[in-house]
Amino acid sequence: MKLSDFKYPLPEDLIAQFPIEPRDDSRLMTINREEQKIEHSSFHNVINYLNKGDCLVINETRVFPARLIGIKEKTEAEVEIFLLRELENKLWEVLVKPARKVRIGNRLVVNDSITCDVLDNTVSGGRVVRFDYDGDFFQIIESIGKAPLPPYIHREPVPSDKEQYQTVYARVRGAVAAPTAGLHFTLELLNKIKAKGITIVPVVLHVGLGSFRPVQVEDLTRHRMDSEYFKITEESANTINEIRRKGGAIVCVGTTVVRALESAITSDSFVKPFEGWTDKFIYPPYEFRVVDRLITNFHLPSSTLLMLVCAFASRDLIFKAYRKAVKEQYRFYSYGDAMIIV
Repeated sequence: MKLSDFKYPLPEDLIAQFPIEPRDDSRLMTINREEQKIEHSSFHNVINYLNKGDCLVINETRVFPARLIGIKEKTEAEVEIFLLRELENKLWEVLVKPARKVRIGNRLVVNDSITCDVLDNTVSGGRVVRFDYDGDFFQIIESIGKAPLPPYIHREPVPSDKEQYQTVYARVRGAVAAPTAGLHFTLELLNKIKAKGITIVPVVLHVGLGSFRPVQVEDLTRHRMDSEYFKITEESANTINEIRRKGGAIVCVGTTVVRALESAITSDSFVKPFEGWTDKFIYPPYEFRVVDRLITNFHLPSSTLLMLVCAFASRDLIFKAYRKAVKEQYRFYSYGDAMIIV
């Protein structure tokens, strides 16, 4: 398949700018692959598609406030510094905006206690910077950083975004974007799911901007994903494998969970404990080894996320669902509505 196969028109007003409250009041589209059937509901009814003995796999990554605002030391021009990943102590890969005005050798001042020097350019258009500060870096940015909202949310972050752009089970700091399928769950809904006899199993995949970076080559075999850190503990792997042996379904909350599990498969199609990096790019055709059902949001045209979803169902069925979603005025992207593919 080609890049152009994954384009679709979307009215601008369907891109959600704010989250729904409560979280599980968002809409839910159900896609039945076997019956080729599409139904509409509310997210709090997702429990109806989970059975006793199933396994719900969640991504416990926690988003940190990765957007910093600084000024160039000599010109006092404002610069946005978007933290991507720590390379080593005080050395970070970042995106800067406006990029054309930030050159090697510039010093950027965030406030009186934190500055950074631009050391190098990266192949993806970012910069390598070295920060200078005293104390705990993450403690500092928790107080001064802004929520890293995606560029299609056309507003400045507000204080509530720091928690709303975060799953209720977020625990392990390291993501610069939320695993958005998980944003629909409330603690009350999770407790109901547990009470029904469904096992909730955590994994971690720190979402980076690579998941959302546009594919720029028509030939999908030439696209390379940015690597993202993930971890599946021995306990989580053993639980998933035991549930599979007993015939329970593996239900993934989000494409990040799918990529983590599919990156840690043994030759006999079981999940192994793993800690490291994945650049796995899933697009049609693809044989899924461990995933039975998928909860996900409505994704950007031509995105790797949309391609994964089309691989899990089929392009024709997913595009039929997207056309229905537009007609029925579903809310799209990170703060938008959800679907479950069964």
